[in-house]
Formats: sequence, C-alpha cells, structure tokens
Amino acid sequence: MSKKTVVSVELLCSRCRLKVMKLISTIEGISSISLDPSKNTATVIGEADPVCIIKNVRKFRKTAQLISIGPVKEEKKDEKKEFHVPKTCHKCDVWYYPIPIAIHPDSRNHCYIL
Repeated sequence: MSKKTVVSVELLCSRCRLKVMKLISTIEGISSISLDPSKNTATVIGEADPVCIIKNVRKFRKTAQLISIGPVKEEKKDEKKEFHVPKTCHKCDVWYYPIPIAIHPDSRNHCYIL
C-alpha cells in the first residue's frame, strides 16, 4: 500500500535540494519525490519505510524531522510560484567567493591576488 511521508529538512540552495533528492532516491519502493523549498519539506510517496527516509536525509542534514505519514490523497495543483534560489548556501560551499574581474586592456598584467 502506498503512503505519503512528509519530512522537514532545510533546503537552502539548489545543491541542498539535489543532495537531499539523491539521498532519498536511493531507497527502494519510492514512486515519487517532491521538494518544497518555501516550506522546507520533502514529500515522498511510495512503500518506503519512513525510518529509512529519515535516516538517509540525516546523513546530510542532521535536523531532519518527520512531519506526517498518511494515505495518498489527490491534491489540487496550484500555479507554479517563482522564487529566488541562491547559487549556493554557506553549508554547501564554504569556499565560494565571487571575484569581480575588471575588463580593461591594461588589466592583463596586474595581479589581483594582493
């Protein structure tokens, strides 16, 4: 019997969502996975054990919590909302630091590290 499991997990950036999606997708018995970054939830539909889902998500985010387990219900699909997602969050990519490069003909010989 298929069931719907909702897990609370921080989805700060696109890398976070990708990592959580990969960890959940390794579990057998899942028919669909949906992530909602605005609510910080992951919804898993299938016959997978909720304990296995939480265990796999906690490998990446230690604060993952189970919100609900229940039967699958048909939900009305809302219009897709646009939201701004940062390129990376601090937890995923500590070394990310954009360096502005001046485009000038004489800038080729200058050192910007100093």
